[in-house]
Amino acid sequence: MTDKHDALKREMRSLQIELVKLQRHLIENNARVLVIVEGRDGAGKDGTIKSIMEHMSPRDTRVFAPPKPSDREKDQWYYQRFVRELPAHGEFVLFNRSWYNRAGVERVMGFCTEAEVEEFFDTVTEFESLLVRSGLQLRKYYLDVTRDEQKKRLMDRCKDPLKAWKNSPIDAVAAKKWKPYTKARDEMFLRTSHGLAPWRIVRADHKKLAHAAVLKDLLNSFSYPGRKNSLVEPDRKTVVIWTPGIGKEGVLAR
Repeated sequence: MTDKHDALKREMRSLQIELVKLQRHLIENNARVLVIVEGRDGAGKDGTIKSIMEHMSPRDTRVFAPPKPSDREKDQWYYQRFVRELPAHGEFVLFNRSWYNRAGVERVMGFCTEAEVEEFFDTVTEFESLLVRSGLQLRKYYLDVTRDEQKKRLMDRCKDPLKAWKNSPIDAVAAKKWKPYTKARDEMFLRTSHGLAPWRIVRADHKKLAHAAVLKDLLNSFSYPGRKNSLVEPDRKTVVIWTPGIGKEGVLAR
């Protein structure tokens, strides 16, 4: 176990060095990068984001975790509060949850109407396509865990005082709404995965393996000088590009 842990630790260091190389290239070319990280409660979004940005430039890297919308924001165009957080030239931005709240937690928890959900589905592909065609580079990751693993992690949060900030009323009912979240997730993939921004599904029961697999997939999706192709070859057992038949292949947690 120690040998495997040490090997994974060395691999992570090498991957993070590659991320630094990638970011230098992105800054030099005034690239705008947005990485969306979605997933089930307890799937490890915070840890995944930390593993990406840990050694990146703090001046050129940002994380946006959308809070509950204000009364004013509720009356705005739905995407408006997200647009102002999009990356400028040379910036690398990660969204810890995103406009996909509408298709997931807002829908399942009854925080929006079905008409609003349908409007979202009708507009999000066009919205993302406009962003990509404007030059923004968009990557979308969804972290998935099994039901037993989610239950274990949510219980661990309650016991660990250092993770108390992660607990929320929504987390408290996440396990009880497993099936509604599964149904909402599957429809979201079906209606919002498109050629310019496909969903990348991360099998995240093993946190460290998931972190490494996300870094490999992310790095492999860019071309940059000095890329170590053998190091960043995607782990397709852990990170899978969504396709219509993926549910039948046993990739998604049920």
